[in-house]
Amino acid sequence: MKKMLILFFSLSVFSSCRSQEKEIVKRVNVVTFTKGIALKNTQLVDVRTQEEFEQGHIKGAKLINFYSKNFKEELQQLDKTIPVYLYCRSGVRSRKASKLLKKLGFQEIYDLKGGYVAYKNK
Repeated sequence: MKKMLILFFSLSVFSSCRSQEKEIVKRVNVVTFTKGIALKNTQLVDVRTQEEFEQGHIKGAKLINFYSKNFKEELQQLDKTIPVYLYCRSGVRSRKASKLLKKLGFQEIYDLKGGYVAYKNK
């Protein structure tokens, strides 16, 4: 019985740690994303190209081109303790960028589902 309790406790601790780890990156819809970027002390990052950015972007976004040779270095200039809100055109590049941010030690990352296309069509 004692061994069963220890096993159960160990499994519950392990699974709670894994679920917390997954919570670092959150894929959110346009409504949640819009509410989040309206808060103070957030970082809004557009990972599209310069040309895409110039065709339209979310006000206040910092452009960090996903295809730039310095992409990783530019991301590392962001504050790891402040929530990062990412978007691209449709969500593919921002999803990849959010995984990289997680590996770099960022603590709170929000990835816009559907990207700028979804945001523009809200």
